[in-house]
Amino acid sequence: MSCKNCLINKVEFRIKFTDTMQDEMKHMLLEHLGRLGYTIEQQDGLFIINEDAMRELADFSIDFDEAEHILFAVEDDWHPLTKVPNVFEASWVDTIIKKNSIICYSQPIVDGNGSIFGHEVLARFIGENGELLFPGQVFDAARLRGRLYALDRVCRLAAVRYGKKLNGKIFVNFIPTSIYVPEYCLRSTEMLAQQLNIEPKRFIFEVVETEEVKDLEHLKVILNYYQKKGFEYALDDVGEGFSTLDVLEEIKPNYMKLDRKFVDGVARDPYLQSMAKLFLTKALEIGAVPLAEGIETKEDFHFLKSLGFQLFQGYLFSKPLPEPVTTIDWAVIS
Repeated sequence: MSCKNCLINKVEFRIKFTDTMQDEMKHMLLEHLGRLGYTIEQQDGLFIINEDAMRELADFSIDFDEAEHILFAVEDDWHPLTKVPNVFEASWVDTIIKKNSIICYSQPIVDGNGSIFGHEVLARFIGENGELLFPGQVFDAARLRGRLYALDRVCRLAAVRYGKKLNGKIFVNFIPTSIYVPEYCLRSTEMLAQQLNIEPKRFIFEVVETEEVKDLEHLKVILNYYQKKGFEYALDDVGEGFSTLDVLEEIKPNYMKLDRKFVDGVARDPYLQSMAKLFLTKALEIGAVPLAEGIETKEDFHFLKSLGFQLFQGYLFSKPLPEPVTTIDWAVIS
């Protein structure tokens, strides 16, 4: 089985014309592309063209002042043709994926006694000039070009390789909407862990999603696949965006990571305290280990520990670093 989402070829664009565009102009645009030798596929009333053809179409349409009558999509969302230069400009992310220009950092996750329970592995990206790029910038570019699965995959594999140097649990992020068929899309992750002789039970895959997971049943299929292979999973950023109490109840993760917005200043803020208690209660109810992330002060750490949180992560213990932290200075947090 092969999947075009694994390959970094030229982007495919779907285009459609608005009802206000004259038929004569539609035919002229399509004939222009045909004369230049570009292939145009037709499917369900839409036209599918490659990136080179899209560049020509954009230039030609703008010259004739017709761009406002044409919409395009790379993934699910439709945009006016005037936005297509953003997709072209993001082509640098293709090089990052092709060259695997990724390095991994890790941040320790500790228990209430300050012992290291595991590490979260975090991807960092290297630009053409050797500079480190912000992860958000890279993932935004990948989303624009329909490369989210390809980027997520190389990040996952890099994290598994990095896990060889770690002790304890290995927390790895993944984006569920980038997974189409778990048996195929996640097979490379499973096989690499086997090759490196890392036990599946050491991996905890974090559901990271800044967009709504519209198909919770599909998400459950993915998570069930992980479980069957011996992996565990966590729900990240709980309380932020779409990682809600309902989703927590629905997917019943092994670990619940409370979002930092409910952690920073919790020792002094009654509202944050009430929210932390709410999510803690739900986590314990479904059998998830409660983990608070984004801890920067001793006061917040000790408050959450006394409340019943079991695991902790944040700058108080260590920033993400290229080499794993092996011990925590108890004097710093006591």
